[in-house]
Order: sequence, then C-alpha cells, then structure tokens
Amino acid sequence: MRIETERKMKRWREQRWILDQVIQTRGIDWDQGRTGKILRNCGPAVQSDLQEVCRRIQKFVDIPREFARAAARREEQGRQAEAAGHLPEARDHYYIASCFYTNAMWAVYEDGNPRRIGWQEKKRACYDKFMRYAGRPIERVELPYQGKLIQALLHLPPGRKADDKVACVMYIPGMDGVKEDTPASSDPVIERGIAVLAIDGPGQGETREGGITCTASNYADAGKLACDYLVKRPEIDGNRIGIMASSMGSYWAPRVVAEEKRFKACAVTGVCMEPGQYAIFNMSSPTFKLNYMYMSGYDDEAAFDEFAKTLTLKGVTSNITCPYLVVAGEDDEHCDMKFVYELMSEIPSPKLLYVFEGERHSIRNPRSRPLVINWLVDRLLDKPFKSEKILVETSGREIHSEW
Repeated sequence: MRIETERKMKRWREQRWILDQVIQTRGIDWDQGRTGKILRNCGPAVQSDLQEVCRRIQKFVDIPREFARAAARREEQGRQAEAAGHLPEARDHYYIASCFYTNAMWAVYEDGNPRRIGWQEKKRACYDKFMRYAGRPIERVELPYQGKLIQALLHLPPGRKADDKVACVMYIPGMDGVKEDTPASSDPVIERGIAVLAIDGPGQGETREGGITCTASNYADAGKLACDYLVKRPEIDGNRIGIMASSMGSYWAPRVVAEEKRFKACAVTGVCMEPGQYAIFNMSSPTFKLNYMYMSGYDDEAAFDEFAKTLTLKGVTSNITCPYLVVAGEDDEHCDMKFVYELMSEIPSPKLLYVFEGERHSIRNPRSRPLVINWLVDRLLDKPFKSEKILVETSGREIHSEW
C-alpha cells in the first residue's frame, strides 16, 4: 500500500509493529477464523497450500505476496489440468486460486493499486473457469445502481426440473468477505434444493472496485434491487426469499429487511450491532477500521469517525416484520451482547436468539452454522417456531427463556 494509506489512521500508525508481532506469534487467524473459512470453502485439498502460506507469513505485508504466490501456482495447475482434459481437477485448482487471490486483495485498502487491480482480474478469470466446470448452474448478475453495477453470483441447485420454482437465499458476506465466499461443493443451502444469490453489496468486492462505496443505509438499496431481480427469475419462487448474513452483514441485513418486506425471513451470525461500531473500529484489530475506511471511501480519519456515528440500527429494527434469527458468541469482541439484546427487543416480529457461552465473534462451535441454515430453510418452508432466547452452555446444555 502507499505510504499515505499506511499513515491515514492513528492506531495503524501506532500499532503496526504490535500487529506484526501478533501475526508472527498467532498467525493469520489473529483477527478472525480465516483458515477455517478457507478450509470449509475449498475442502481438505487446500490444506498443504494453506500450511505453506501460513508458514511464510510472518508480518502483515507478507499476506498479499504469499497468497498471490500460492494463487498463481494453483492457477497454473488449473491451466495444465484443463489442457489435459482433467476438468474436475481444473475446477478445484481454479476455485482455490480465486480464493487465494481474494485473500491477497484483502490486505490492500486503497483505490488504484496496480497489484490489487491485477489480482481482481485474475480472481474473476479463475472464478469464471470454476463456474464453467462446477457441474451446477452459476451465473454472474449485475444490478444497475446509480450509473454503476452491484455484482452478485446466482447459484441454482443442480437437478432442478425445468418448470420448478425454488426458494432462494440472499447471502450477505461480512466486511472482509466477498460473494465468492460460498463453498466450492457441498453447499448446505444448495444441497437442500435452494438457490443462493451471493452479493458484493456497496463497499464490498467487485462492487467497491467498480466505485460503489457503502453508506450507513445503502445496503437496503442493494437488497431491494436483488429482490426485484429474483422475483423476475422464472426459476425462483418470489414468495420464498430469505437472507443469510454474517459479521458486518448483521448490521446490513436488518436494514434490508426493515425496508424490503418481500424477504420471508432473515438469519444472521457473528454480530456487529453496536451503535457507532465503536468496538470493532477502536478496540479490535486496526485492520477492520482501515478496511472500512476504504469501503466507505474515506481518507480522513476524523471525517470517518463522524460517519461511523451514523452506523446504528436504533429505530431500524422496530420496522422488521419477518421472522428473525441471531446467533452470537457470548464474548464477541466486536459487539457487547448488551446491544444485541437491546436491538432484538425492538423487533416486533417472531424472533430467536442463540447465544453460545464463551464463544467470540468467530464461533467455533460446529452447531452454529447448521443451526442458522436449518432455521432459515424451515422458515422458507413455512414451519412454525417459538420466539425465545437460548443460551448454549459449553457443556451443550441449553437454557431457554422468553422475550
């Protein structure tokens, strides 16, 4: 990154040396469960690559170089397999290459960076190759917005009969996520016969590359455009569309469903619900704030701090009318549970809160992800549920209480 980018944020200037020491000691999972997500999405075949990348990353500036190096190697392996006619192998190589290019880009928070631009082009090209050989329908979707384009990917379940209409889940990644962050295979939503529209909303991925920054509220615009698009697709049942979101998506998703009533249900995990997002921007890794400054188009930290004060869901959650699920870690370092209880108390619709005892933002308990998916699928199928709060103790015992 340019020196101007490196110095535009106070904690970044003052704590970079500490960050490098933490990475050397803790590895690339110092701020979030990065390796876990890569393994989940790419499969066990990526493990040796990931171990080598982790071994070589000893400080922050190593991240883009080492992920890009590994991505280029996989991209070349994909070309070789493709030329030999080994298309399933080529598919896997191209998907992993796309994932690694994504991670290389993540650590560069600025416009016009030639390396980031080059990695974006390679990521898209590799993912296009993956789509060609995926063995199931995947389409690129472009939603016109203010003279620019919001980018998305539509995944349709394989084996769908020509006249069948299927339910669809709009997937909103977190602030460090992108629309390509869906599993290469065995996606638990698609396996249930449900389509997935994964979106780069304002400030994210290719949409940010195309010049659309995030404001306090414009993810709601993206949600409406996505809904408009989905209800017109002949494959999609417009009466069965839901939202699944993670991390900062737990801030964006409520804004979407508070305004767009065509969504039938919403499930979020890994909460970022504090008014003003103070903890994640001022108490967590400085990467979060620097990244969000890029996502929202701010170079001046004081101006961004004023903008951050507008990132609140107060008065928004009271307009949510669809069934709502939150899955959170009791000790989430980015958002105190006080704010989750306060905001969920404002929701008038049926709601369910799962809190996992002792867990942080990246919930390690393997129950959490299937819980989110199963709940959302059941809502799209009109199955009833009870509004309540559930504390899952480390022993596995559940304590249920009413709202």
